[in-house]
Amino acid sequence: MRTDDFDFDLPQELIAQRPAEPRDAARLLVVGDGLTDSRIAELPGFLAPGDLLVVNDTKVIPARLIGHRGLARIEVTLHKREGPGAWRAFARPAKRLRPGDHIDFAPAQPEAFGAEVTAKDEGGEVTLAFDRTGAELMAALARHGSAPLPPYIRRAEGPDAQDREDYQTVFAAREGAVAAPTAGLHFTPDLLAALEARGLRRAAVTLHVGAGTFLPVKAEDPRAHRMHSEVVEIKPEAAAAINAARAAGGRIVAVGTTALRVLEAAAAEDGHIPAFSGETDLFILPGYRFKAVDLLLTNFHLPRSTLFMLVAAFAGLDRMKGAYAHAIARGYRFFSYGDACLLHRREAA
Repeated sequence: MRTDDFDFDLPQELIAQRPAEPRDAARLLVVGDGLTDSRIAELPGFLAPGDLLVVNDTKVIPARLIGHRGLARIEVTLHKREGPGAWRAFARPAKRLRPGDHIDFAPAQPEAFGAEVTAKDEGGEVTLAFDRTGAELMAALARHGSAPLPPYIRRAEGPDAQDREDYQTVFAAREGAVAAPTAGLHFTPDLLAALEARGLRRAAVTLHVGAGTFLPVKAEDPRAHRMHSEVVEIKPEAAAAINAARAAGGRIVAVGTTALRVLEAAAAEDGHIPAFSGETDLFILPGYRFKAVDLLLTNFHLPRSTLFMLVAAFAGLDRMKGAYAHAIARGYRFFSYGDACLLHRREAA
């Protein structure tokens, strides 16, 4: 297995810069025995009464900060909470930062807001200890931070006020993500009502998505790639709903790769889902045996990415290469603000 096996050419004009309006107007490619072109609004028709959608209820925080260390401008993207006021972060430029340095994120404001660099690793990541914790820290991030958009979404002046709304799902409830679980961005109140009328139920799990989700796989052999760990939780009531749906013959539909990774990280060999709280660095490659998820709703992912490797494992590499070629030929929009596909698991398709 080589990372090159997961490469493909994508025209730059197909990288979505804004979401579809309304959100459920985005296109949907159903990938099973064949390929079916549709729209997200038609999703209920591809599912059956008794199926259970599992969504990620994480909420994106304004994790992108611009600060100064003296006269030097520093851009910081938080990616993992380490404590009440401590976060691991990607910093640019990081090479001149040292433990003990102070970064000021509100130099022209009446109220000071800053952090101290407490650690730095060889890859340039830093650990920041902010000058406040809890709700006060979240309020300061809301005032001084911006939406942590991925680098392929271009904004000359940086993320704007519309992005704060667009880069958040209707399920967002628990603060902690620094990247959106993008499959959830397609859902609207009207779509949720249609799914309920169809007889589908819903359960929420949590995975606080880290910025490491955008890191490319640089190793020639993808099995050498190191995944960043992310905080996850399955509450007892969600586990009970998932197990009950499976016992009644319903299918488990993961809304996004993050929801899928939560379930697969927790699942027993027979697919039973326990309540679970902790971290996961589960990296799914072709050859993985799925235990808990029957269908996956997900966006179109970057070439050579861990996410494209995951969907190749789920639906089959050749099938996904064919699906992506079909999507490119028909002008589907790619990545976080783009269109979506509904994947049937390879052995079930």
